[in-house]
Amino acid sequence: MDQIQLTHAFRAGEITASEYISQVENYFSSREPSVHAFLPEENRFERLRKEADDDLVARFPSPGTRPPLFGMMVGVKDIFHVDGFVTQAGSQLPSNELQGTEAESVTRLKQAGALILGKTVTTEFAYFTPGPTRNPHNSAHTPGGSSSGSAAAVGAGMCSLALGTQTIGSLIRPAAFCGTVTLKPTYERISRNGVIPLSPSFDHIGFFTPDISTAKQVAPSIYKDWNNSISLDGKPTIGIPEGPYLALASDYALTCFNTICKSLSDAGYELRRIPVMSDFQYIRAHHDIIMSCDAAQVHADWFKKYENLYSIKLTDLIHRGQKITSIHLQDALQACDRFRKQITQTMNEHNIDLWICPPAIGPAPKGLDSTGDPVMNLPWTQIGFPAINLPAGKNEEGLPMGLQVIGNWYTDEALLAWAEDIERIVSTP
Repeated sequence: MDQIQLTHAFRAGEITASEYISQVENYFSSREPSVHAFLPEENRFERLRKEADDDLVARFPSPGTRPPLFGMMVGVKDIFHVDGFVTQAGSQLPSNELQGTEAESVTRLKQAGALILGKTVTTEFAYFTPGPTRNPHNSAHTPGGSSSGSAAAVGAGMCSLALGTQTIGSLIRPAAFCGTVTLKPTYERISRNGVIPLSPSFDHIGFFTPDISTAKQVAPSIYKDWNNSISLDGKPTIGIPEGPYLALASDYALTCFNTICKSLSDAGYELRRIPVMSDFQYIRAHHDIIMSCDAAQVHADWFKKYENLYSIKLTDLIHRGQKITSIHLQDALQACDRFRKQITQTMNEHNIDLWICPPAIGPAPKGLDSTGDPVMNLPWTQIGFPAINLPAGKNEEGLPMGLQVIGNWYTDEALLAWAEDIERIVSTP
């Protein structure tokens, strides 16, 4: 049985807590040594047996009364605070400097019955310096970042849910590289409380699952304001963002993308190619100004004390941020607001419900020194629109490909509902 089937059997009372944890442990032991998705933890499965039996089963002895995520194993990116766990944030800083109150998202998942499988590897403070995690489909390739461990954990089948964050492309890109679904919400619809920030202006809390069905199961528990009453008729009209942004994807990625577009069109979807983002170089520049300024402010005290413990990449980002004037920052923030309004207006004028585009410039690059280029995710993060990655087959080397699907502001429920049918089409070989 896979993780989803195991969890269902445990929730239904078909297997005991001990049997459930033993099967999780067996699979974990077979995959984790080669993937390195999790931070080491002594007595991990003794802890989980106690939590599953003494806590979950004791509180909810009857299968009919068990909460929606009962027994679901969760990997938690190590910038989230979790009671009983140390937060290190992929950094060299003294751990006592980094601790805090448990993340609201973690608490909500626990209340829904989830079990914390462990902390997952993150790049240093959710920026670009990678950790030891490898792509579960080919260990010579990057899993992406910064939510590398979370994406790889779900991609390897060690858990069916993992938490991550996105400031440029740290949910969508690793999901695409590792072959998982991910949901990046509308900005701030999932609480950022209890998570070490990189750039509060852009940070999004999201999650990875194997498929849309599991994402739909998780969303009502982790969102602060999920609306289960949404009903949709017919298919959405889909926009393709033509122009310099889309042209940044590799020829191979665009060939795969165009094949997906044809499949959607053949399935009855209306696709409209719309020129947008003609000034994309400025969109990128504004993102860097705001992110670097935010990072300099977030790390101001730590950086004063421990500059020598920071990586070159993060040090460079903080130094750039320290040089930005308040006037330049305000100009960049105002430009982001204009950009959001422009995309919204374009969607309204062309009756576009969703955008689709490649989730990355290509499949996961070879090597572990880089986490890949997040540029295909940047504009949608900047304007805070909800986005999903859908796995879309594999290339000749066995590396996953994907499709990025973006909804309008605060339409996460519709995006997730529509994504289920799109998933069926794009996942077909």
